[in-house]
Amino acid sequence: MLSIILPAKNESAALADLLPRLRAAQPQAEIIVVNDGSTDDTVQVCVAHGVKLLSQPYSMGNGAAIKRGTREASGEKLVFMDADGQHDPTDVARLLAKLDEGYDMVVGARDWSGQAGVGRGVANTIYNWLASRMTGFKVVDLTSGFRAVRKGKFSEFLHLLPNGFSYPTTSTMAFFRSAYAVTYISISAAQRIGKSHIRPLRDGIRFLLIIFKIATLYSPLKLFAPASVAFFLLGFGHYMYTYFSAHRLTNMSVLLFSASVIVFLIGLISEQITSLTYRRND
Repeated sequence: MLSIILPAKNESAALADLLPRLRAAQPQAEIIVVNDGSTDDTVQVCVAHGVKLLSQPYSMGNGAAIKRGTREASGEKLVFMDADGQHDPTDVARLLAKLDEGYDMVVGARDWSGQAGVGRGVANTIYNWLASRMTGFKVVDLTSGFRAVRKGKFSEFLHLLPNGFSYPTTSTMAFFRSAYAVTYISISAAQRIGKSHIRPLRDGIRFLLIIFKIATLYSPLKLFAPASVAFFLLGFGHYMYTYFSAHRLTNMSVLLFSASVIVFLIGLISEQITSLTYRRND
């Protein structure tokens, strides 16, 4: 069985158009709308179209809605879609076709025209580059909210998912870290209906923190080891300077050497913690 999960916050206008098209494209699917504390007509629209409605008493975030929808879903295959009208319901079949080929996660990858503005496009390009470097695999679209997964495997990582907007990032990196097969298909993303809930200044800082979270979530040593080497080289360079200029070892050199060792050990411990986090209980 297939379950299609749409987290929604004040998306009644988009849902009124999207839900009938989604039902026509996937008539046998369980359609679940997780109402994340909406104050518009989201509830009435969902009731009118006969979909399964899960309502949060207040807004908990996009990731929280994804987690609740996953727990309540009956299907063994899950498709996550944005409720703002950007995703084409006919692309669901293409995602599922790839899933049937043996993949564990299939992501709908947007091209540049599908990005919500130049700033978001540049930020997503940076995220994709960083994730590709961390995983050793080409990551085409790290932040796409349109994806199909196998519920059993996705449920393993619910405890890792944040309640905010970065569930696609976290789930993608978790699948790569656990050696689950991930692939991408190209999709066309339309302009959203209504106003975006992302605020550039506040969420720009949060997305910057996500970059560091990606690194520490996937393989901490790949972040800490270069930092450790940088501290060591700075310490060695400073020592060479003071040795030839004053013939002594200064406190600054010792501090930089100590920072190098400490950063490396923190990375080593983080690597062990990460390994335990992703260890499956058979």
